[in-house]
Amino acid sequence: MVRSAYNRTTLCRYVVTIDSPDHTTLLDFHHFRHTTGMKLTTLTTTLLTLLTTTTTATPTTSKRSGTPLSQSEAARRPTSAGITSVSSGSCTDRTNSRYTSYQGLLSGTVSGAITLKGACNCELVITGGTETGHASGTYSHANGYKLDFRKNAALNGYITGSFERIANRGDGYPQWRAASGNVYCDEGDHWDVLYY
Repeated sequence: MVRSAYNRTTLCRYVVTIDSPDHTTLLDFHHFRHTTGMKLTTLTTTLLTLLTTTTTATPTTSKRSGTPLSQSEAARRPTSAGITSVSSGSCTDRTNSRYTSYQGLLSGTVSGAITLKGACNCELVITGGTETGHASGTYSHANGYKLDFRKNAALNGYITGSFERIANRGDGYPQWRAASGNVYCDEGDHWDVLYY
């Protein structure tokens, strides 16, 4: 984002603030021009170059919903918050759809689940994580953006009463969106939750 301010005390002073995901740059044209002796046309070209390189900074390796966690770290945090999980199998192997795996779950997804648990003050049981068997896509279970939760009356009431009802998903399932942008989809026997 680029913001500019015109200083009324001197007719030739402009202050430009350039915000990018990595840093903020403050330019004082008046000071810059007089200390460098740069002509206005050269200054304009320099500023345009700076704006282009500053606002198109290379994105960091951090994903939108945080960074991928190991199985043990992704399991420890929800457990400490009182969130439980169930699995139709007896282990956490990500390559078997019968097991509930947390391997590669994003830190923001885990934080979102913990926030949900605290806000609804209800039982929260994870029934699906990053294991195979879910739909593919960028914001998918496999990529760590989604968790499935077992439905219960308290959780159902919290989601439908607290979040905005939005259009049904492409497959017809009803959805609700939180102010944070997280999307809660009622898939019949469980909640499929996308954490941004």
